[in-house]
Amino acid sequence: MQELVKSAVPPLLGLALLVLAWAGVSMATGGSIPAPGATWEQAIKLFSDPFYSNGPNDQGVGWNVLASLERVAIGFGLAALVGIPAGFLIGRFKFLSKMFNPIISLLKPVSPLAWLPIGLLVFKGANPAAIWTIFICSIWPMVINTAIGVQRVPQDYMNVARVLNLSEWKIATKILLPSVLPYMLTGVRLAVGTAWLVIVAAEMLTGGVGIGFWVWDEWNNLNVMNIIIAIGVIGIVGLALELLLVQIAKAFTYEEVKS
Repeated sequence: MQELVKSAVPPLLGLALLVLAWAGVSMATGGSIPAPGATWEQAIKLFSDPFYSNGPNDQGVGWNVLASLERVAIGFGLAALVGIPAGFLIGRFKFLSKMFNPIISLLKPVSPLAWLPIGLLVFKGANPAAIWTIFICSIWPMVINTAIGVQRVPQDYMNVARVLNLSEWKIATKILLPSVLPYMLTGVRLAVGTAWLVIVAAEMLTGGVGIGFWVWDEWNNLNVMNIIIAIGVIGIVGLALELLLVQIAKAFTYEEVKS
């Protein structure tokens, strides 16, 4: 019981401090920023029917979150299919590392939203353009972390594989994969966090159903209360994704994975 209290009190105090600061800002702005109590009442109304649909531009918050998660899942999944094998190859072969490191160093710092116009030009549609943006921003953490993991595999392991004359497939599955898994999962966690951040901004620019579009639409309607609720929803979904990946990482690695 004492341990439970010790673990629960600090985050509860932090949340209480956040609510107090929020209430103070609301009073200081003369109500321009809605107060916590009124926002909570509005949130209860919104989540009493989160999946209503009155047309493509008037849908519940549940449909908007699901649409954003669908885009993230597709873009992130494609990035994993390309990025993780690419990371293995780049980390395994020095020639490929020297070939692709300059390209990665050049493209990685580019803001993900800078790729959105390219997606609109190539794919001629807002939805595939948003998925393309998620793909391009998610791929770099997985490529880099996987490659670093491969490069840090102890040389003794590779010497034993050479003595046993193991094939590249067995080296990859029996030696590299178990050693690289913690690095790979770290890349996955970084990538999915970045993807969730980017999809909100991308949807603001492209429109359609999605939590980012919902925020922008509420701003156009000058509904600040719903914007604050959307910020809370975005944070909760991002936290849930992070906790899910932490649990997966703990299940597949022997090392302690810290959140």
